Amino acid sequence: MLNTHTTESSHLLNQLLALKENEPTIRARRAAERLGVSEGELLASQVGQGVVRLEGDFKEMIKGFEAFGEVMALTRNASAVHEVHGRYEDISFDGQAGLVLNPMIDLRLFMWSWHHGFAVEVPFRNGVRKSLQFFDIDGTAVHKVYLTKKSDEAAWDSFVQEHTAADQTPHLEAKTKKAKDPETPDAEIDREAFETTWRELQDTHDFFGMLREFGVTRTQAMRLAPEGYARKVSNESAVTVLEKAREQELPIMVFVGSKGCIQIYSGQVNKLVRTGEWFNVLDPAFNLHLKDGDIAQAWVVTKPTVDGDVTALEVFDKDGEVIALFFGARKPGIPEIGAWRELAHAL
Repeated sequence: MLNTHTTESSHLLNQLLALKENEPTIRARRAAERLGVSEGELLASQVGQGVVRLEGDFKEMIKGFEAFGEVMALTRNASAVHEVHGRYEDISFDGQAGLVLNPMIDLRLFMWSWHHGFAVEVPFRNGVRKSLQFFDIDGTAVHKVYLTKKSDEAAWDSFVQEHTAADQTPHLEAKTKKAKDPETPDAEIDREAFETTWRELQDTHDFFGMLREFGVTRTQAMRLAPEGYARKVSNESAVTVLEKAREQELPIMVFVGSKGCIQIYSGQVNKLVRTGEWFNVLDPAFNLHLKDGDIAQAWVVTKPTVDGDVTALEVFDKDGEVIALFFGARKPGIPEIGAWRELAHAL
């Protein structure tokens, strides 16, 4: 007798097949939205049909990615997709936070949001596309790894065999995440102490700690910033920055994050293409897909560091969630590129 989960998943799978018959190129996230489920639930319904559920310590799994050689890493949120080609190298963890520090695959990992993992094989351009896909407790994707023609498929096969879960039921129990706490009223923030702390920052990484210390959201921090440290700019500024960086051959950094991973690209951008509601960077080693119509706020932000001020363009959606962050390319110990600062301040 089929259990309820199997029946539900079978029904969901049939709905997906019917949808793909009408729209063969529909993306997984879009298909999930159309069917009223999370992307993780939709993928889990395909377990046994080219999808394998994984189990084990996700931190140890990530260390195992190094064996694959060159792959494509993908991290996204609702309004931006960030794809880079490179290797998983220099991987380290401090508790539930981790780093991958290859020049191309540059990640900040937050393992408390990694709850489900799957190995996926789907037909693709006269062959099979293999990937590993990881999801939050609510079924939202946190990070994906795709094999390329340069990847070691034998290492991938061995990895999947090692981490295949005993339970291959085609179902994922997506749990609702705790709602965000309401924003603390501006009047309750110690404005003077907040401004002083901001002016005395020593590192861009200290910014998040400052937000937590004062209990402010990121967009609230923009409003409460010391004079001259945050300036609201046009919502078109992200596209302007990409276009100007291309024109000036200016190396930039592009940050896009999910709840479980922030993925960073450092370098030049060259091929820029508008496709419907998406503005794209389509370079050989880096792709960015930006749904720029979702940008509801954009700010040029200055953060003091021991190497001098660092300038960023930060763009947010209507809920105050970060869509993407843009910086001039730089390394610790090196001052910010003057041309980037000029570009940002001219927005």
